[in-house]
Amino acid sequence: MKSGDVLSSVLPLLKFLSIAIFGLVLSRPKINLVPKATLKILSKLVFALFLPCLIFTNLGPSVTLKNLIQWWFIPVNVVLSTAVGCLLGLLVAVICRPPPEYFRFTVIMIAFGNTGNLPLALVTSICHSKDNAFGAECYASGVAYVSFSQWAAVLLVYTLVYHMMEPPLQYYDIVEEGAEIDETAEIEEGPDDDSCRSLLVEAEWPGMEDKETEHCKTPLIASVFDLEEKDLESPKTIRCLKEPMIVQKIRIVAERTPIRYILQPPTIASLLAIGIGMVPIFKAFVFDKDSPISFITDSLEILAEAMVPSAMLVIGGMLAEGPNKSNLGMRATIGIVVARLLVLPLLGIGIVSLVDKLGFLIARDQMFRFVLLLQYTMPSAILLGAIASLQGYAVKEAAAVLFWQHVFAVFSFSFYFIVYYKMLLSYA
Repeated sequence: MKSGDVLSSVLPLLKFLSIAIFGLVLSRPKINLVPKATLKILSKLVFALFLPCLIFTNLGPSVTLKNLIQWWFIPVNVVLSTAVGCLLGLLVAVICRPPPEYFRFTVIMIAFGNTGNLPLALVTSICHSKDNAFGAECYASGVAYVSFSQWAAVLLVYTLVYHMMEPPLQYYDIVEEGAEIDETAEIEEGPDDDSCRSLLVEAEWPGMEDKETEHCKTPLIASVFDLEEKDLESPKTIRCLKEPMIVQKIRIVAERTPIRYILQPPTIASLLAIGIGMVPIFKAFVFDKDSPISFITDSLEILAEAMVPSAMLVIGGMLAEGPNKSNLGMRATIGIVVARLLVLPLLGIGIVSLVDKLGFLIARDQMFRFVLLLQYTMPSAILLGAIASLQGYAVKEAAAVLFWQHVFAVFSFSFYFIVYYKMLLSYA
């Protein structure tokens, strides 16, 4: 690979990194030009305004019924990368032997990667130059592909991820019996005072911790499936035909899963963009340059441009807080970082290459393949820190793992970007 090709693959990462460094430096306690409270407000703007605008203005014009059929593998790949990550996480948990209460935590930290702000920022940085390697449609198609994966990722968050981050039953029982004062005091200190809440909780999905439910801090699945049949019976469950006990247990877990929170601003923007984009009349009325409401779309595009720098400043501020003390152990922490940043991308290369050879991917669309590979390359989702805080479990451990992953992601991105450019552009 020529030196110019290496530079073209690393240069977007340097642009992306420099913005995060600004956030890191400006939010340092000694400088404190941008305090934590300001970054939290900025994070809420990203989540509620800038990110939905970016998704809507780029996904809507790109969507057609034909494209939706061609893009079928994007959400499938989100699920597939999570499943492969779960298997890899299980292997790491067995080898590295974290404390028993962090076994499932180790698995999910490897399984679920960042599918939102970070890949959007990377794609935007790559496509910023007019002479980028992916062509004139780099930005529009890249953002559309990443945005289309949002709904699948959100479904996983409020089903698999939400329950995988529950405190283990044995650990919960210990807290209930004796250590309640020490443990719950640490958990309950933050939410009452928003200024004390870690930026990690607000960095990707602000307001997550405020969506606390009756069962969010209990080991719901473990406790339900540990019940006897007589414990499940109640006036509400008496029916003409009695359900099998396993069906009752699954139904109880489903009823207590907060799937109602799935309609968040980015998800709504994705659904609106898809709905409008698939109807040619509506699509022309909203997105055409000569449309009577084109000034509204232009305003949304201006707001969308603030998403990437704002999100990177927030990530920089998160890193400025430094790693928290963790009870996970060095061996397990190293195992999670290596598996997520080095091993999983290799598996992703194999999976995407195999699917490509089978003819399931869009022909000659290298950005499509690049976005699929990114889903295996991202560090763990920052959202996992917010869910940990919501569940009151492994908050410090999540913060520490996310910190080290984002630090070492700089080096893994540099290496794999070179590999991806070499692999994709040689077939362009």
